[in-house]
Amino acid sequence: MQHHAYSRLGSFGGGAGAAPSPPSSPRRAWGRRPSAKGGAGAGKAAGGGGAARRAARAVLAALLRRQAVFLFAPLLYVAAMLLYMGSISLDGVPRIISRPAPGSLYRSPQLYARLRPEMDADNATDALATVWRHAYKGGVWQPCISNNTYGLPEPNGYIYVEANGGLNQQRTSICNAVAVAGFLNATLVIPNFHYHSIWRDPSKFSDIYDQDHFVQRLKNDVRVVDKVPGFIMERFSNNLSNVYNFKIKAWSPIQYYKDVVLPKLIEERLIRISPFANRLSVDAPPAVQRLRCLANFEALKFSKPITALSDTLISRMREKSVENNGKYVAVHLRFEEDMVAFSCCVFDGGDEEKKELDEARERGWRGKFTRPGRVIRPGAIRMNGKCPLTPLEVGLMLRGMGFSNKTSIYLASGRIYKAEKNMAPLLEMFPLLQTKETLASDEELAPFKNFSSRMAAIDYSVCVHSEVFVTTQGGNFPHFLLGHRRYLYGGHSKTIKPDKRRLAILFDSPRIGWKSLKRQLLNMRSHSDAKGIQMKRANESVYTFPSPDCMCHPNKSERPKPIQAR
Repeated sequence: MQHHAYSRLGSFGGGAGAAPSPPSSPRRAWGRRPSAKGGAGAGKAAGGGGAARRAARAVLAALLRRQAVFLFAPLLYVAAMLLYMGSISLDGVPRIISRPAPGSLYRSPQLYARLRPEMDADNATDALATVWRHAYKGGVWQPCISNNTYGLPEPNGYIYVEANGGLNQQRTSICNAVAVAGFLNATLVIPNFHYHSIWRDPSKFSDIYDQDHFVQRLKNDVRVVDKVPGFIMERFSNNLSNVYNFKIKAWSPIQYYKDVVLPKLIEERLIRISPFANRLSVDAPPAVQRLRCLANFEALKFSKPITALSDTLISRMREKSVENNGKYVAVHLRFEEDMVAFSCCVFDGGDEEKKELDEARERGWRGKFTRPGRVIRPGAIRMNGKCPLTPLEVGLMLRGMGFSNKTSIYLASGRIYKAEKNMAPLLEMFPLLQTKETLASDEELAPFKNFSSRMAAIDYSVCVHSEVFVTTQGGNFPHFLLGHRRYLYGGHSKTIKPDKRRLAILFDSPRIGWKSLKRQLLNMRSHSDAKGIQMKRANESVYTFPSPDCMCHPNKSERPKPIQAR
């Protein structure tokens, strides 16, 4: 059977007695010669196709043996494209134009000129009557700084601090000094105000604050004296420079004072801490926060001359706001030359403005802005909301928020940069605008005029009692005011704090209409209303957010426990 099988396979293969062949490889089958069964015509056609395939295989084999040829293929392609492009006219090809990013340019004057007719025609609404809608559920917060009815133990020594900076930075130092002194059971010497080359105010504590009230209000919690007793000073040859001075890191925790400062205080009986601004962390135990609240909201009252003039200006503002039931808007405007220069923003003054502000930067901060590697990008600064709002932009914002041109405005500010030019648009939008200089006579202002901190204290007082406070730039002044207003008005700051990043984009919109601008600014005003009742969170200052540390709803704050001498 096996012999016959092999015989059949052999006869099919074409030769008797030939061995059986394996199946043809599919890879090579296409190149085999065609069978003669196809006839002469078929043989010629197959022969022509076979020649072409053999030629292609020969070229491919040559390229494979010389693979480096493929490296030149991209270069040949690029060269061909360049030759092709060179033969085409580029007149019809659109050019790529680089446009500044939205919000990077100061175009508010152009926007004001374009929208002014519609703005003047839209003067029916009055935001003063409806500006504040949000309130706490279940009632409002109330001040509840409990009084200490227990006597104070023997103190561990005396603490002398130097308060540096402007009015409200000094205020931070005073309140923190009260908290530290109470926590360490020390006697606080009335803080000394460090004279600064920028503020140039030689005022003493009693020139700005009511010192007698300060001592009296704190007497059950912290001992306060006007000066260090003579028998203590004799130990240091009556020279404060011989007293041990702590150089404390900024935002140090209260535990640091207990662990490091207290032992030295007990040993020396008198220590100095200079400088003292921001030398105590924002977060602290309730007893320490209570002392901060007590100092800031209860013990620190402005001196009688400042209070008397401030009360007069408040009364005059209310008289001028009779159409709005005595309500007025206070605006803190930071557009003095030093602020404009420090911001490094570009406005619309061209080469003259650049020269003036470069000189101002060099006078105030020699070398800070010109050191090697310092890159200043005014457009990015504006887009990030870091540029101070101009008087024109403040007016546009307030009119867009619904305040009519019959609204009385109190402007708290220093000397405005190029005031005649920059204040003109704001006065066009709000002709009832007042400042301390327009409300008070020269004789009334004379005792305060050359003292920046006293002038700032007058502005602070008038702003505290306004129906609406508008902050246009960060800093200690608005932060303290927000907290003070929350303390006075049931936890609501009644403050408009605009989104300056959003404003930069809105004021740089060449096609925006008045109705669209007003709609977005009304939303911004509503957002400020909602944020006004915000309570203190972690890492936020009790001076800005007094509840719940200084205010009750309904729980009371706890009383501090003085540290006993060991």
